[in-house]
Amino acid sequence: MEGVTDAPMRALLTEKGSFLFCVTEFLRVTDQTPPVSVFHRHIPELGNKSLTSSGTPVLVQLLGGNAQRLAESAFRSVSLGAKGIDLNFGCPAPTVNRHDGGATLLKFPKRLFEIVSEVRKAVPKEIPVSAKLRLGWSDPEDIFENVEAVARAGASWVTIHARTRMQGYAKPVFWNHIRRVRELNFLPVVANGDIWNFQDFLKCYETTGCEHYMIGRGAVGNPHLATSISRFLQLKTHSPQQGKAPDSPSDWRPFIERFVTLSQLHTDKPEYIVRRIKQWVKLAMMERPLPWFEELKRTQTLEECLQTFAV
Repeated sequence: MEGVTDAPMRALLTEKGSFLFCVTEFLRVTDQTPPVSVFHRHIPELGNKSLTSSGTPVLVQLLGGNAQRLAESAFRSVSLGAKGIDLNFGCPAPTVNRHDGGATLLKFPKRLFEIVSEVRKAVPKEIPVSAKLRLGWSDPEDIFENVEAVARAGASWVTIHARTRMQGYAKPVFWNHIRRVRELNFLPVVANGDIWNFQDFLKCYETTGCEHYMIGRGAVGNPHLATSISRFLQLKTHSPQQGKAPDSPSDWRPFIERFVTLSQLHTDKPEYIVRRIKQWVKLAMMERPLPWFEELKRTQTLEECLQTFAV
């Protein structure tokens, strides 16, 4: 979710109290441990005890292939206040994969074991270390060996996006593989992938039998979705609203206005906020048509952008 679930979006989506925790966009770790300033710029919640403004814990997601540098980065994250570490072995972006990051590690179970082991040893035992995986690079059956590797290495739980890297975001999504992993009882399993609406969630729930779910694009495209899911799972939420996705500009207006307010706490560049709003609505259109996006797309200034929603 690079460039999508930044700090303002995390703050907005957690205000309803429907998430148990959220995960940052990945912080890329190469041959050097990022300096403290990069951590604070990338994860401003570290200045608030690693909590969003409404009190939801934030886990730091790290991406890379160098076990020692990842371990050092995890230690630094925790020393700055991180509530947990999530290791990204699922990003399908070609640029990331060509530089030894994300889903390319799925081809090397021994390296998954090494990375998780080193990170686990680097942070206190009470700090969770989780792993985000896809089913495999090209063969979905690889998920079983890879999950066994991260479980032996001490991962606290595994989040599985039910596609291979070669699929990208193309259908189908293999939720049944998540059920098969869960039934092996290696470690707790979080289901992920193609949960765009409440009906998708119910299908995933019935197929996987999981207790835990990660929603990314679906939560951004429909800010009510997490509330509906958390109510179904009997989790605590203080929002009375249910999960009908916002469609009209007037439906979107309170979310957009709140996002602008939150974004202005982190940037003084209105053109950046305009780009983020357009990106947000365009992502929502992957699940349903929003014809008024054409008008939004032509706006240039923040004032013009907000006028689109003043209907």
